[in-house]
Amino acid sequence: MDLPATREWLETNSVTVVGYECDELPAFYSRASGLPIDLRCDSPHEVVELYQAQRQLGLNSALLVTVPVPRDAEVESALLERVLSDALAQAESDGIAGRDVTPFLLARMAERSEGATLRANIALLENNARVAAEIAGALTTVSEARP
Repeated sequence: MDLPATREWLETNSVTVVGYECDELPAFYSRASGLPIDLRCDSPHEVVELYQAQRQLGLNSALLVTVPVPRDAEVESALLERVLSDALAQAESDGIAGRDVTPFLLARMAERSEGATLRANIALLENNARVAAEIAGALTTVSEARP
C-alpha cells in the first residue's frame, strides 16, 4: 500500500506507467495520489499503439496501465486518512507484521468505513477488468489485421 515506494520501484525497473484516462498514478480508493505517470492514454487503441511502438523500438520493458477507481466509488480523502491511520495504529499495537498486514488493514478499513473501502475495491477491480478486456480486444483486432 506504499504507493511512493511502488512508483519508485517501477521507475527503477524501467516500467512505463500509463494513466488510463487519468493524469497521475491512481490510488486504491482515490483517483489521485499526487504521484506522476509517464504518459496518459484515453483509449484502448492508444495503449495498443504505445505497446506496438515499444516493441518496434526493441524495448522489452513492461507497460503498466493504471486504471482509477470510478468517481462514484471513490472514498473521500478525510475518511480514508482516518480509517487508514486507525488501522495502521491497531496493526502496530497488535503486533501484526509481514504478509498479515495487508489483509488486516483491508478488513479494518472496510469495517471502519462502513464498507466504503470494500465497495471502492470492488468497483476498481471491475473497472480494471473492463479496461483490460477493451485493451485485449483492441490488441486482437490489430493482430488480426496484420498480413
